[in-house]
Amino acid sequence: MSQATYVLVHGAFHGGWCWRPVAAGLRKRGHEVFTPTQTGLGERRHLMSSLITMETFVQDILATIEMEELSEVILVGHSFGGRVIAGVADRIPEKIRHLVFIDGGLPLDGLSRLETMSPDQRDERIARARVTGGISVPAPSASTFGVSDADCAAWLDGHLTPQPLSAEASRLVLSNPVGNSLPVTYVRCTAPSFPGVDSSARYAQGRDGWKYIEVEAGHNVIVTDPQWTIELLHGVASVD
Repeated sequence: MSQATYVLVHGAFHGGWCWRPVAAGLRKRGHEVFTPTQTGLGERRHLMSSLITMETFVQDILATIEMEELSEVILVGHSFGGRVIAGVADRIPEKIRHLVFIDGGLPLDGLSRLETMSPDQRDERIARARVTGGISVPAPSASTFGVSDADCAAWLDGHLTPQPLSAEASRLVLSNPVGNSLPVTYVRCTAPSFPGVDSSARYAQGRDGWKYIEVEAGHNVIVTDPQWTIELLHGVASVD
């Protein structure tokens, strides 16, 4: 199989660092892998600002693809990163070979992430951000993402950083249906399932032409079972 190009997009509170084991495994198989970190998170946390929006996040990935002169990209989004890759696919479908959502949130009905939450969830999210003056939501513990292994949890807890509240409050406007007619694989993690992506998973399961997969793993399968994730992504390249 020829070399494939992957751009791996992290979720809320994470950074490009969370893909390290997966990226290493894909590179060992001869693939080219990029793991950009969104503005305001991870090693870019010093750029935290109330001006960060979903458009900022989409531009982060568009710029990576442009500056690295990438094409035929297998674009992967985990959790909140699913919204980001949907925005990228809406803009440059000609550069993308396949979309992979790993327990990904989808930008449905033109609503922001906060608008898709229940009133209680939304109020709780905003209340947590008050300690930062409403700019960012402090990172939760690793257990929130279904991580029970002590070593994995310690690694996550040592790296998770606050999420820009303005990114969650801003809407992502799409000109085309989610996926933009590209090949799509959606992975739903079921053990335990993560309530934040319930509606997205239901949408994916009923979408004609999308491949829907369930895995008995927690929301952060990219960290708790990197080998499974490597095999999944390598398999996407082998069948396209």
